[in-house]
Amino acid sequence: MPNLQARSIRPVAMLTLGIFLSSCAVGPDYAPPRPEMAGRFRATASLPPAAGPQADLASWWRAFDDPMLDKVVNQALAENLDLAQAVARVRQARAAAGIARAALLPSGELNASAATAHQSVETPDGRIQQALGVNRDGNLYAADAGASWEADVFGGLRRGQQAALADYQAADADAAAARVAVVAEAADTYILLRTLQARLTIAREQAGAQRQLLDLARLQFARGILAEAGLHETESACASSEAQVPTLESALESTTNALEVLMGATPGSWHAALAVPSVIPAPPAIESADGPASLLRRRPDIIVAERKLAAANARIGTAIAEYYPHFSISALLGFSSTSAASLFGSGAAQAQAIAGVRWRLFDFGRVDSEVAAARGRHAEALAAYRQAVLQATADVENAFTSLAKSQSQTQLLQSSEDSLDRRRQSVLTAQARGVLSRVDVLQSTGRLLQARDARVGAQSNAARAAVASFRALGGGWRG
Repeated sequence: MPNLQARSIRPVAMLTLGIFLSSCAVGPDYAPPRPEMAGRFRATASLPPAAGPQADLASWWRAFDDPMLDKVVNQALAENLDLAQAVARVRQARAAAGIARAALLPSGELNASAATAHQSVETPDGRIQQALGVNRDGNLYAADAGASWEADVFGGLRRGQQAALADYQAADADAAAARVAVVAEAADTYILLRTLQARLTIAREQAGAQRQLLDLARLQFARGILAEAGLHETESACASSEAQVPTLESALESTTNALEVLMGATPGSWHAALAVPSVIPAPPAIESADGPASLLRRRPDIIVAERKLAAANARIGTAIAEYYPHFSISALLGFSSTSAASLFGSGAAQAQAIAGVRWRLFDFGRVDSEVAAARGRHAEALAAYRQAVLQATADVENAFTSLAKSQSQTQLLQSSEDSLDRRRQSVLTAQARGVLSRVDVLQSTGRLLQARDARVGAQSNAARAAVASFRALGGGWRG
């Protein structure tokens, strides 16, 4: 009996020893890539010097100093449905990581059953039992506890756990990327809404001025002062000016609805609050002192790409582990009896221990293909990571350039508007003295409104470029 016990224990002991001796996992260990990054953004030099404190990247929208914008962004962060989906995906990935972690641990289960049976006499077994006088009624009671464990000798399960953990971290970063996108889209749409409101006001003033010019042109035509061609030209200008109003009204309605969807609200529920006039918020100062290197830890999409690369690297090890045998042990201890009274007696005890091995010994061609596929996915993930880094740098350069040029354009157009405003004041003074006519005043007003519309467009472009800059820098979350 002692020899039998020794023989049964020896395989388990050897398996346990092998587990402790194998401290490494097959497959390549992950080394994060170190892309070459420039020391600073080239477009930074074109940005005007900061006039005020720099915005905190984590909550950059507050630096626009617009209370309604703060409300819009906060509502979007709380109720946006794209963001809710991203958060749900994080929970799924976290659960998958927990499953992969649990695969490294022993599993156990308890089972209990009670069964009763009555054998039919219309079957061969039933007829024999009836002929022999055997009781055709029977009961069976059982209770047992079992445990099993796959020993991760070559690290395939550990690589799977690493891959699942990297997937979870990628999902978490993807949720941060969704947050960055939602904040930026909400702010950009809000600025567009304010732009359309300002342009609609200007368009209505232009249409009013053109109608007055048309009234004067008709009067002049009736008196024979203005030729018919001049009248038709004025009518065409008036119609074109008035046609801008419904176009802008439609765009404003669509933009308001889009903003409400971003906020997770029913279209129409925020119309009254957003209809209150407000100026286009001025862009704040932007922090970019850390240069392109900061993007590696600030841009969530780069973090997503890097974590996917880590997961692909770990899955190479998972595939390579299939070249090697898989060892497992399991045990069962329980009781079984036809009588409930004697279920837990010594005679009803039963036990079982199994040491198993699974080895795809004659399947290496398929394993070769699985390893090749895993390496191919890793190469794809590496290229995607490099592409994400390049695109992130280009996004910042483009946004900074657009911001600098839009701010410069705004200043020039503001100077033009100021000059036209002074000219209009001079025309009004001249009209009061009887030197110039009402037509000259209206024409001067029209040119001023055209310049104002151009300046509003440039001002809007500058504010939206600032939003794009914050988004390109990965602002909107705590990196």
